Amino acid sequence: MQKIKTFLWFDDQAEEAAEFYVSVFGGDSRVQNVTHYAEGAPVEAGRVMTVEFSLAGTEYVALNGGPQFPFTEAISLTVDCEDQAEVDRLWAALTEGGEEGQCGWLKDRYGLSWQIVPRGMVELFADPDPAKAERAMKAMMGMRKLDIEAVRNA
Repeated sequence: MQKIKTFLWFDDQAEEAAEFYVSVFGGDSRVQNVTHYAEGAPVEAGRVMTVEFSLAGTEYVALNGGPQFPFTEAISLTVDCEDQAEVDRLWAALTEGGEEGQCGWLKDRYGLSWQIVPRGMVELFADPDPAKAERAMKAMMGMRKLDIEAVRNA
């Protein structure tokens, strides 16, 4: 069991969101447990309360807590992508019904922010040649979905 889990507050789409994320990430991703509100709760008894799920082996908990606390860009989930094909696949799936942001950031259809990052990006910004690192940063700043080859070639 993972000691620290990310807890995500949804209005009323926790189960739908968890199932969507599991379908997007596949592999070692699954819905693990669903709990329901009991009588006496501030919402209708029987309604889904929490959904425990894992994405690529990392555990999360989603809550149907109501509209009081919507997601903001102040927190995002970062995905380290093996290659450009994975960037392209995840970008397409997560932006469907959501919106593209700058520099590899996006909001999915539930308002959760993600960073879809190809492996090797950070190393380009830490290049010992400051001019090369600056060109890489400038190239990235002009992108929505990140293109690792374009940043390398900058």
